[in-house]
Amino acid sequence: MEAAIGFRNPFRPGAGHTPPYLAGRKDERKEFLKRLKQDVVLSNLVLTGLRGVGKTVLLDTFKPLAVREGWLWVGADLSDSTTVDEERLATRILTDVALATSNFVYDRKEVRRPGFGHQADLLDATLNYPTLRAVYEQTGGLVADRLKATLTFAWLALRASPSPPRGIVFAYDEAQNMADHAGKEEYPLSVMLDVFQSIQRQGAPLLLALAGLPTLFSKLVDARTYSERMFRVLFLNRLDPPDVREAIVRPIQEDDCPITFTEESIRQIEKHSSGYPYFIQFICHEAFDVFVSQITTGSSNPSVPIDAITARLDSDFFAGRWSRVTDRQRDLLNVVSRLDDPGSEFSVQEIVELSRKLPVKGFSPSHASQILAALINSGVVFRNRHGKYSFAVPLLGDFIRRQYTDEQSELIDEAG
Repeated sequence: MEAAIGFRNPFRPGAGHTPPYLAGRKDERKEFLKRLKQDVVLSNLVLTGLRGVGKTVLLDTFKPLAVREGWLWVGADLSDSTTVDEERLATRILTDVALATSNFVYDRKEVRRPGFGHQADLLDATLNYPTLRAVYEQTGGLVADRLKATLTFAWLALRASPSPPRGIVFAYDEAQNMADHAGKEEYPLSVMLDVFQSIQRQGAPLLLALAGLPTLFSKLVDARTYSERMFRVLFLNRLDPPDVREAIVRPIQEDDCPITFTEESIRQIEKHSSGYPYFIQFICHEAFDVFVSQITTGSSNPSVPIDAITARLDSDFFAGRWSRVTDRQRDLLNVVSRLDDPGSEFSVQEIVELSRKLPVKGFSPSHASQILAALINSGVVFRNRHGKYSFAVPLLGDFIRRQYTDEQSELIDEAG
């Protein structure tokens, strides 16, 4: 009993927190390793998927793989403020590179080549931020030209160092925040794509690994149509059943853990998490604490109080998003949640047709499209390149149906 009280809960449901055991995702790691084996970078990587599928965690696991293969790792989260204009993007990239290269000392004679000889004479032989910034400021042209020159210089300097890396991985999370702003004549996303496509074409091994919501890839293609050929896109979905079970049971098999989930408890967690990594961690974390409490109070048959845990999940994960949705937007989302498969794709026409059968004010195609556009901006839904829509948050349909009273649900079910 005392061991159960003192044992630390191994599950970690926080945003971006590495779970105690990373189940599945072996194929995705193999794909990343393939990118590292390229003699010339012809294919970069995009990790995309709904919130809670483990994009950030998986991206983090790529770093030791890259280091093991002899690559430098450069990375950060891309916030809205970072990508608002081209200069801020350039500063972000130069800062990130400098964090990884500031200990490198290079031979200035080795980087003397057309366009770099004069600059190299003026620079310290350490590849730190002042050096990179000096190259950037001394180069003429647009932001893209200056960034290309600086990153090319950085690679030449690294190659001239005593222990040159095989290449540099530029890993950026929350990359869906990147966007061009034609009204302000600022094109940070296009600049990033132009810079890396140009540098890679010249043979420099600088690899992009981007992670973000499903809107990311469509933004890349809208910015530059050749993006389709630049990236291998990996869409992360729910885990397969064997991996779900591993994610549940492996953490409590370590270090003489005093808690054991029953088979019925495991089935409940599998069912209600639907295989999404964040929900597995959340439900397991809550269930672990409940099991400890039940054992310390003498229960001989502890069980998972799934209703209480679901209510906690609603409060902690879904409620904040739901509170930012207007009443009319809620009506539309409620209609979506009543579709046969709300977790999949849906269309404006499906919403319009079903709304006529339900006890809600119906939607015209134009009105539904306007509301969906607003929900896209707020991150509740997203639209793919084929004109279909999906929830941007897993299991949102289940949450929405729980927000209505039993009587309302019965009326809706009867109308459906």
